[in-house]
Amino acid sequence: MKRTLIAVAVLALAVPLSACSKSTTAGTNQSTTEAAKASTAASATTGAFNDADTTFTQGMIPHHEQAVEMADMALDLQTAAGPKVVALAKAIKAAQDPEIATMKGWLTAWGKDASGAMAGMNHSGGAMPGMMTAADMTSLGKAKAAEFDKAWATMMIAHHKGAIEMANTVIKDGKSADVKKLAAAIVKGQQAEIVQMTALLKG
Repeated sequence: MKRTLIAVAVLALAVPLSACSKSTTAGTNQSTTEAAKASTAASATTGAFNDADTTFTQGMIPHHEQAVEMADMALDLQTAAGPKVVALAKAIKAAQDPEIATMKGWLTAWGKDASGAMAGMNHSGGAMPGMMTAADMTSLGKAKAAEFDKAWATMMIAHHKGAIEMANTVIKDGKSADVKKLAAAIVKGQQAEIVQMTALLKG
């Protein structure tokens, strides 16, 4: 009788252990499969870009960040910017903040520096097209009301023209379809904003 009870107990312990083993194996296999899929996706992403894509992305991030900084100046209540400038500033932030996040994601996937170390500079060490100097930004920060609106629109037009120049370069020389798609959107969107700001300056 005791031998029978011992055998039953051993069998009872063996069943959950076996089930646990199967569950662990299944989980491991699933994890391995997911890892393989992720690796394949990463490889595909990594292989879909060239140096022109990297240069554009690393440069456009700080370029966009400065435009967002200028937009924030317009949205500061102490600046007393006009309603048209405020509306444009909101539109610029709404468009460029998500684009910054997207471009940082690309650089991470490509294994490239996304720290913003290239801020304000192109790959040759010169100022990127349309970037404002520290003195420009300080001057803008001191302007108020109508004076601010005029200075802001003038500077943002130059800034947008620089971004369009950079975008057109990567459309011509880049490899990544995603980068080219974003560049084309930048050209279209910022050209439309240039038209609005030019009209604003004419008054």
